[in-house]
Amino acid sequence: MGAAVNETLAALRAGDLAGATRLDLSGADLSEVPPEVFALAETLEVLDIGTTRISALPHDFSRLKRLTVLFASGAPFQRLPEALGDCPALSQVGFRGCGIEMIPAEALPPALRWLTLTDNRIETLPAALGERPLLQKLMLAGNRLAALPESLAGAKSLELLRIAANRFEALPGWLVDLPALAWLAWAGNPFDTAIPEAAVPPVAWRDLTVGKALGRGASGDVFEAAWNGRPAALKLFRGTMTSDGLPEREMAACLAAGEHPNLTGALGRIVGHPDGAQGLLMPLLPDGWRVLAGPPSAQSCSRDVYAPDLSLSLDVARRIACDVAAGTARLHARGLSHGDLYAHNVLWDGTTGTAVLSDFGAAAFAPPGEAERWTALDVRAFGLLLGEVLDRVDGDVPAALRDLEAACVQPDSGARPSMDAVLSALS
Repeated sequence: MGAAVNETLAALRAGDLAGATRLDLSGADLSEVPPEVFALAETLEVLDIGTTRISALPHDFSRLKRLTVLFASGAPFQRLPEALGDCPALSQVGFRGCGIEMIPAEALPPALRWLTLTDNRIETLPAALGERPLLQKLMLAGNRLAALPESLAGAKSLELLRIAANRFEALPGWLVDLPALAWLAWAGNPFDTAIPEAAVPPVAWRDLTVGKALGRGASGDVFEAAWNGRPAALKLFRGTMTSDGLPEREMAACLAAGEHPNLTGALGRIVGHPDGAQGLLMPLLPDGWRVLAGPPSAQSCSRDVYAPDLSLSLDVARRIACDVAAGTARLHARGLSHGDLYAHNVLWDGTTGTAVLSDFGAAAFAPPGEAERWTALDVRAFGLLLGEVLDRVDGDVPAALRDLEAACVQPDSGARPSMDAVLSALS
């Protein structure tokens, strides 16, 4: 147990945290929720009890009437606690990697917006899940699900769904009819058998010179590298389940995407790593490039968080949109859905608007003959991003661009334009 959580626990027990709105007990040596937590019942909004030995919640947990966020990932719960269902304000619930097998209907709070159950042992979900009208974000990758409750077909607010690495024999057809759904990950299920020919060559480890670390993502670590003198980025995968799915399916998508000026796709697949690690060689972006926005917050749930001072000219905004559309169109042409088309996965030069689409962690191959049907979800995601970019234009925005945005985000997925048509309209 770290010194910081020791200090927090001591302060809690001494009554020194009166009025606190957040309490982080993650990693503490606890087998139950400390009763002193209830002294914060009038103020506590965020509670983290992850990676503790807590396996159940007190029956009167709902005394925390202002609690909106609960994290318990890595704690040994076998079932989602029924006590959650009585918490009136609870909207974000995270129980990742807990070993959960059961989801009682009574455990689903009425204000539920964001539910993370990644990497558990869940085989079935209750019909009550589709009866939570505020549900926007549902993370179910890495479970044992073969079906979703039919009630979810009425989930009008559901925007993001992760069902990768489960036991689905087919995608539930009604998913594309969900009017708000824009981000869907499904790779690594039994029906996902597509292994297209890689569009890039193998890269021998001995031909690489590895430099400094550039970053650490959910699925792997990225380093600066040189390949026979050519600057590049090297991503080495860790092989663990992510919230989007399996790293090996991310690799397959990158390889299929190949090299494109508006994608951080693969230049080659690493072979001969001394430890047997899996890796990809990717284009190295120039210094100074940055993400277009930050990822969603607890408050925004499924929408990115932009810098408040971001202001774009119309030409720059159009260039960002064109480049993202071009990268997405390339994926769609290869039978791929991106699944995570967000501004936080767009890297741009910060000046002219030159941009690339990154992060293939949620990418998946569409079922044969159904690519256009499922890539319509990416089109809605693009429309949302386009609207966010246009909102930050300093000056008037042509009506034609707002019309394009509206066409992309319309509830009827079958009426949305293809990404090729979007690219033509932008160009």
